[in-house]
Amino acid sequence: MDILNKTSKIGVLTAVLSLCFFSPLSGILVEGSPSVIINSSQQEVLNADESFYTSNETFFTAVNVPSPVQTRKIIATAYSSTPDQTDDSPFITASGVWVYDGIIASNFLPFGTKVRFPELFRDKIFTVDDKMHERFTDTRVDIWFPDRESAEEFGVKETIMEILE
Repeated sequence: MDILNKTSKIGVLTAVLSLCFFSPLSGILVEGSPSVIINSSQQEVLNADESFYTSNETFFTAVNVPSPVQTRKIIATAYSSTPDQTDDSPFITASGVWVYDGIIASNFLPFGTKVRFPELFRDKIFTVDDKMHERFTDTRVDIWFPDRESAEEFGVKETIMEILE
C-alpha cells in the first residue's frame, strides 16, 4: 500500500512538471510553439507564420552565447543548391560536406570558422564550409538556403558579421 501511494505521488508529480515545463503557456519555448521575445519591458508573441526556434536552439543559445573575436561590416548574399548557383555537385560544398542549415561560403575565412549575423539572425551561429567564386573579396559572404525562392527573398543585405572563432 505504501509503495503504491509513493508510486502514485511520483506519477502525479511527473505529470504536473511535464505539463508545466513543456506547455507553450509556461513561457519555455517548445519546439513548434510560438516563441516569446522579450523586448525592453514588453513581450511580443510571434504569429504562426513567423520564425520559430527549436527547444535545443533556444536552450543552447541562451547557455552558450560566445563573444565575438572580431566584428566586420559585410555584404551578405544568398544561394541555394541549384546548378546555376553552384558547380556540378550542388549539394557538396568546397570543404567536402553536404549542405546544411547554417552553412556559409566565404573566401576570406577558413573552413570551420563560426560567425553570427545578429542584425539578421540574432544568435544563430553559422559555419564557413564553402567558398564563393574567386571574384568576391573579403567584404562578402554567401548564406545557403534550402530553396531558390528563400535565397531570392533574402537578396543582398549589408550587415554586421561577428567572427566567433
